[in-house]
Amino acid sequence: MNVWIAVGVTALGCYAVKLAGLLVPAQALERPLVRRLAALLPVALLAALTAQQTFADGQALVLDARAAGVGAAAVALVLRAPFLLVVAAAVVVTAGVRALGG
Repeated sequence: MNVWIAVGVTALGCYAVKLAGLLVPAQALERPLVRRLAALLPVALLAALTAQQTFADGQALVLDARAAGVGAAAVALVLRAPFLLVVAAAVVVTAGVRALGG
């Protein structure tokens, strides 16, 4: 039963945040600083999530095959490869390093 209480409270919290966003005046959203933050925030959150999932295992710092995959994806991005090729490079390199015992 505690899980359902947590689900309900979370759903209500998400609805409240959505409602609060809709109540923000349009003038506040047109400010240059707000527009810049709104553009950069998703990128920063995705980068933080990627770093946490790649380099952390519990509370320990880990460098394993996942780091090699992210490195391969970074190289593919610098070379301006299409997104599917970036993902494929990360998958192939990660799988190859794991197959070699890394």
